[in-house]
Amino acid sequence: MALKKFLMVAVVATLFTACGDDDSSSAKDVILSSSEGSSDSKSSSSEKAESSSSKAIEPAEGTLTDTRDGKTYKTVTIGTQTWMAENLNYAYTDVPYNYSGNTSDSTSWCYSNAAANCTKYGRLYTWAAAMDSVGTWSTNGKGCGYGKTCSPTYPVRGVCPEGWHLPTQTEWNTLFTAVGGQSTAGKMLKSTSGWNSSVNGTDAYSFSALPAGYRYSSGNFILEGSYASFWSSSESYSRGAYRMALDYNDNAFLDGDYKDLGFSVRCLKDE
Repeated sequence: MALKKFLMVAVVATLFTACGDDDSSSAKDVILSSSEGSSDSKSSSSEKAESSSSKAIEPAEGTLTDTRDGKTYKTVTIGTQTWMAENLNYAYTDVPYNYSGNTSDSTSWCYSNAAANCTKYGRLYTWAAAMDSVGTWSTNGKGCGYGKTCSPTYPVRGVCPEGWHLPTQTEWNTLFTAVGGQSTAGKMLKSTSGWNSSVNGTDAYSFSALPAGYRYSSGNFILEGSYASFWSSSESYSRGAYRMALDYNDNAFLDGDYKDLGFSVRCLKDE
């Protein structure tokens, strides 16, 4: 009888031990499965984040057509902004140029007065012309010109196509931030060819800034191949306004210059 009880206890103990081993093994399998799932989840999240991050810095290219003259321009989205990826080449045809301090000025030029340079570089505009100081397309920049302090209503369409505007000083700074900072913005934004002395850029964001040079108020054209300057709609004082400039350096400049100089225009899409 005692032997039977002993055998029964031994059998029961063996069964409990076996069940315990199965439960332990099962628990380990669950933990491993959970751990592997977590790892896959982390990997997937990491890949998504990396993919999202890389997409954020990749420019998205497109086109726009200026309905005023039918010209088509390349565009590029960099960060949160969509820019023209070519210089504006729109010519006013109905308002003559009057110098000596006139605020109403819609004048623009081809570099060296050669039509081929307008095709290559776009036109060079005085600030008053860039702002549409005569109010041809909107009144937001009307009356803004050389020798007069003005308070435009933003955004200023200026000479830009409908749905686009002349960028402010702040909006140029936003572009610098999107391409890695002002200290390297020149290198990132300049075209990969056309600049003198091997100072081409990487054009990493397809902005394709060309060295169009500029025009003095005296009528001289200078620095083709080594300089580019683009107007903003932000005034610095009665005779000056802010412009973004690129030269042989890797950085970009954003400071004031005389309103009666002829600079390039890049338009920014309205939000």
